[in-house]
Amino acid sequence: MIEALPPDRTVSDKPLQRADVESLARQGTPCHLTACDLDETDLSGLDLSGWVFERCSLKRAKLKGAKLERTQWLGCRAAFADFMGADLTESRFQSGDFNNASLRRTTLVSASFKGSKLTGVDFSEARALNAQFEEVLLINAKLPSFGFRKTTLARIDFSQADLRKCDFRDSVFEDCNLRDTTLTGCRFEGADLRGADLGGLRMVDAALFRGATISRQQAGQLLAELGLKVR
Repeated sequence: MIEALPPDRTVSDKPLQRADVESLARQGTPCHLTACDLDETDLSGLDLSGWVFERCSLKRAKLKGAKLERTQWLGCRAAFADFMGADLTESRFQSGDFNNASLRRTTLVSASFKGSKLTGVDFSEARALNAQFEEVLLINAKLPSFGFRKTTLARIDFSQADLRKCDFRDSVFEDCNLRDTTLTGCRFEGADLRGADLGGLRMVDAALFRGATISRQQAGQLLAELGLKVR
């Protein structure tokens, strides 16, 4: 995905309410907001396509159903923000903190997440074709039925995440953590798991890795987790 240039219109270091953002949006071209305070601001339903949010604070902000295609979220803090149902197609999240945010039912087609804290984020029912994750914390995140097929997953911490029915077929794991995750119904055929920490595996989950590649060391660890002695 080609990164868009920042819009020409820049607003810096201002607290913004919904009326302020609506006024900016009516001018027709995207805005670049830098270090603006949008905490608890209700931006639900607004069309902010192409906007850039850089080092902004959006704690508990509401963006339900907003049109956010091609938006960029750079170094933002948005704990508990609500993006439910928003269209985030081709959006970019980088170096931010979105812990416990809700991205339920969002459209994340070709969206990218890099170097960000996504602890506890709820991605349930998201449409996520070609979404990319790299160097992110997804600890305790909810990603049921998420599609990761044929992707390279680099430096991702999935520990304790809800990954039920996720599709990891033909995916490559590089320095990832799957410790104590919920994997019921996942598919791993053709996946390369040699770069994943599989600690905490339960007997009921072992069959899920049929058709995947693991290392000899991982095989020994898994047998130990399952209470078997290797001699």
